[in-house]
Amino acid sequence: MQKKIPLRQCKGCREMKPKKDLVRVVLSPEGTVSMDLTGKKNGRGVYVCRDIACLRRAMRTKALSRELETEIPEEVYSQLEAEMEAAQ
Repeated sequence: MQKKIPLRQCKGCREMKPKKDLVRVVLSPEGTVSMDLTGKKNGRGVYVCRDIACLRRAMRTKALSRELETEIPEEVYSQLEAEMEAAQ
């Protein structure tokens, strides 16, 4: 029997993709927003493609703020962009 591949929706392009192809953005219980490349951090998470364009689209539509139910400061978005560029 073939193992089921977990799918998640990218909040930028709204496409369903395998979880391992996406980056998780997590809101920790302490209230900090960060990128979770391991997928194991504690907190509420949303997924975005490993593409900077998808991250920017999610930022522009405020999809991340809506899903995480918190206002995300501009500095955090810049940090997420820098982390994503470094990870590529």
